[in-house]
Amino acid sequence: MNRLSNESSLYLRQHADNPVDWHPWCDSALESARSLDRPVLLSIGYSACHWCHVMAHESFEDEATAAVMNRLFVNVKVDREERPDLDRIYQLSHQLLTGRGGGWPLTVFLDPADLVPFFAGTYFPPERRYGMPAFSELLEAIHQWYGENRNELPEQSARLQTALESIQAAPADTPQVVDENLARAVFDRAAQQVRSRYDPVHGGFGGAPRFPQAPLLEAVAALGREAAHDNLQQPLEFSLEKMALSGLRDHLDGGFFRYCVDGTWTIPHFEKMLYDNAMLLPLYAEGARRRDNALLATTAEGIADWLQSEMRQPTGGYAASIDADADGEEGGFHVWSTDQIDAGLDGTVGPLFRRAYGLDQAPNFEGRAWHLQRGASTAELSREFDLAEAEVEARLATARRRLREIREARIQPTRDDKQLTSWNALLAGGYVRAGRALGREDWLDRAAEILDFIQREQWRDGRLLAVFNAGEARFDAYLDDYAWLLGALLDYLSVRWEPDRLNFGIQLAETLLARFEAPADGGFFFSDASVDVPITRSMIYQDDATPAGNAGAILALNRLARLLGEPRFATAAERCLRRAVPQLRESPLAHASLLIALQDTVRPPPHLVIGGTDASAAASLKRWVEDDYRVDCYLIGPPDPGLPGMLSGYRSAEPVTAWLCRGMHCLPPVHSRAELKSLLE
Repeated sequence: MNRLSNESSLYLRQHADNPVDWHPWCDSALESARSLDRPVLLSIGYSACHWCHVMAHESFEDEATAAVMNRLFVNVKVDREERPDLDRIYQLSHQLLTGRGGGWPLTVFLDPADLVPFFAGTYFPPERRYGMPAFSELLEAIHQWYGENRNELPEQSARLQTALESIQAAPADTPQVVDENLARAVFDRAAQQVRSRYDPVHGGFGGAPRFPQAPLLEAVAALGREAAHDNLQQPLEFSLEKMALSGLRDHLDGGFFRYCVDGTWTIPHFEKMLYDNAMLLPLYAEGARRRDNALLATTAEGIADWLQSEMRQPTGGYAASIDADADGEEGGFHVWSTDQIDAGLDGTVGPLFRRAYGLDQAPNFEGRAWHLQRGASTAELSREFDLAEAEVEARLATARRRLREIREARIQPTRDDKQLTSWNALLAGGYVRAGRALGREDWLDRAAEILDFIQREQWRDGRLLAVFNAGEARFDAYLDDYAWLLGALLDYLSVRWEPDRLNFGIQLAETLLARFEAPADGGFFFSDASVDVPITRSMIYQDDATPAGNAGAILALNRLARLLGEPRFATAAERCLRRAVPQLRESPLAHASLLIALQDTVRPPPHLVIGGTDASAAASLKRWVEDDYRVDCYLIGPPDPGLPGMLSGYRSAEPVTAWLCRGMHCLPPVHSRAELKSLLE
């Protein structure tokens, strides 16, 4: 038993019985490395990571390999979901050292003096294969190199640190103003790249491995609102449909897997992440409403059902992930044989199900089993089996329920119950958008539960904490936590006006500016100013599987500025966007969330506040507006002089009054649907 047994992180506890003398990232471990003059062997991963488990089994559980690690290094384990600040700086270091993208497990060797890496890699096998050295051989070689080249490390570290700092520096070609002409050029280039990457056969944008790319899908939806690019709506809808029918989705419980290893969306890596499903939920719900698409609506409902049944915790928050492996086998929980299908389903349903989900074809999983994906359409099945389409879907639903019951008896993959503020904030906003799109008040209730959980458990003495696990809140929150939570609160206020949540949002915004902004050059650092981060604080504009926190901050601060009439928030958002423009111009799809922030800045949606003495009439006006127009709308009720900012000035004795603004420019108030219609049009 090493030092990880009392850690709250499931990933760290999974390594507590390793013969490796693991430390968590802490001052005592780093001081031990300095006093012993041993490199730090830093291993970063997360509990649902398949290759993390493979390397743990092959190397970290091996007595001989552990003995080498313990003799030559101070070994530190980090859960990248708890410490994304460490993961990001060392992933970027890996890219600079190797010229390749990183991943997990991330394996980095650090100079104990300054914690700058001098060698980095990801997974290493126990013996030579895949063109890689054996891990134990690598350990000996690193030790030898360190002993022979110790004096060269300060110079090498200085070069790497300079490179990392230069990446974070404000670019020289930052524009003085972000205007319509700049935005149009960026949108045109982004749309061209979307079209060139679109797969018209299987849907999606790009090749294998195939991730859902939710931030990119959101950007495609935003670009489709541009008059010049409205033809992008069809590729978006087609992509959502193909993903819903594919092996990326669990057809028994409705959740989406993290990605597929092939180009046809057939076989996934079987882990499920909260953030993917949190972001896909509103995409499917809004797509269903926009295109009146029953498949997209059913898919959104499946995601929400899976979230509620599998991920919701007693706190009201949601768990982080579900592992790819069960009983040491990747995918074993999810795949089926025809014998299992036949044993579980009677003769009236079995043949229909096999045809619908591809079991009438060759095995698609390792040549021996089937991972479910929808093949034949309802119309095809209706003709082949001489059944009404409604009856086809009813029988398939019955079969799915039965197979899910059977699957529940199998050894379950591990769920990581830690609750991350950032991912839960994404889900709260997702529930609001999806609930608004499909008229699901119960989804709005779930969003409220998440927001209550975060404020109750994660807000301490005027600052957020990032992780809630085993009854304990830990780690100062990151930019993503603040930005996405502020955005979720504003989403919620647009459907249910609760002044206490607005006040909480203002506190978040003020803290975000105070603790994360670089006011001289603009932009927001990823980590809190009070947190000691090795090498340099990161400033991240590029999306990964989740949207860049800087894009989220721009969007949320601009919305809050428009709601309150507070220019400080808009000014900070503008500084951030101007600093990001050079990167956005160079590679717009890598910065997909910034495309949405740019669109919101140069062409903000109409901003509407509705009040008055007749609550029913005001609510009716709001429903009419949101049915027919794209607006950012808030129903604030009767006059309230206690509201902050210009909201306190929204006073009227009329039954209904509507104040319509575009950006920071507001029109005189109106009191009827006809008057508002003329302004909106």
